[in-house]
Amino acid sequence: MRSISDTIERLSRLRGSGGRVHEPGNLLADLGPFGANPGGLEARVRIPAGMQPQAPLVVVLHGCTQTASTYDHGSGWSRLADDYGFAVLFPQQTGSNNANTCFNWFSPGDTTRGQGEAASIRQMIDTVATRHNIDRSRIFITGLSAGGAMANVMLATYPEVFSGGAIIAGLAYRAAASIPEAFDRMRGHGLPDAVTLQSLLRNGSHHGGPWPAISVWQGTLDATVVPLNALSIIDQWRAVHPVSQKPGLVEVVDGHTRMVWKSPDGRDLIEHYSIHGMGHGTPIDPRSGYGRSAPYMLDVKISSTLHIARSWGLIASFEKRAERDLDPTGKTTVELPTTPSSAPASSGIQKTIEDALRAAGLMK
Repeated sequence: MRSISDTIERLSRLRGSGGRVHEPGNLLADLGPFGANPGGLEARVRIPAGMQPQAPLVVVLHGCTQTASTYDHGSGWSRLADDYGFAVLFPQQTGSNNANTCFNWFSPGDTTRGQGEAASIRQMIDTVATRHNIDRSRIFITGLSAGGAMANVMLATYPEVFSGGAIIAGLAYRAAASIPEAFDRMRGHGLPDAVTLQSLLRNGSHHGGPWPAISVWQGTLDATVVPLNALSIIDQWRAVHPVSQKPGLVEVVDGHTRMVWKSPDGRDLIEHYSIHGMGHGTPIDPRSGYGRSAPYMLDVKISSTLHIARSWGLIASFEKRAERDLDPTGKTTVELPTTPSSAPASSGIQKTIEDALRAAGLMK
């Protein structure tokens, strides 16, 4: 957690710049060689100046048609790392592997532990962790679209490596095994049932320890990777977390719906951010000072980068919601009842929550 003096200094720099923050430019360096690299990937890193030993590491996977630097520029992860002292690793796809620079999240040869792109990402993580004295208990991963699906591949095949993962407009692990199947699943066609998805996840590794917490982000108007895929991811991860089928908590955060599946002792194990009115892309809020609008980097007034980083303990956590702006009663959270309610339809935040649950098929 940053000290008060650090925060004051940062605000002073902001005022001195006339409110201009995070000028464009490539902040990433080439990682150099990393293991055998069986998947033929490239790797970029951001290591903040003066980063302390045993700092955390965030692995960030770009989407199709993007590069490490363009996704970094849009999401703001390196700028956040500079301000809060953690390392960022950006695996980068090549045109020779995929003409659209998509990670091959659907290819069995790239999604099996110890093989292809999954093995390459594991090797680059190990290289960064060794070279920069990373705290191996604080390694996290996130990604958008094909990068989100590949983040799920890594969480499924190397769960012992990660403390948490955030999947943005992604897909369930092993939901597809070919390019035609990949396009079908993206549109919501032929998705495996929950039992099959859960079996696929369990068979991704021989892991016997605790599994990483999962955050799923999805736009309600995404026509590229339809919202049904987010629910498939949640169904899949319920296999390894002691949670119920339905969320135990729903709240509105920055105008969007957050559903939470908690452990019996109250820890957040699975969360789902449903971003109202958003298409295909990563939710950003340039007002935060982190990230800029670009193709597939969508200004919807919520910064997924900041919220994800807070949930992982990388930056200070504090209450941002303005209760009076959300509902006249000041109510911001709803504990879901265990039995159906016959109460009339409500207004304000309750109606927003109920609409989101109905759209997700979690409420009639």
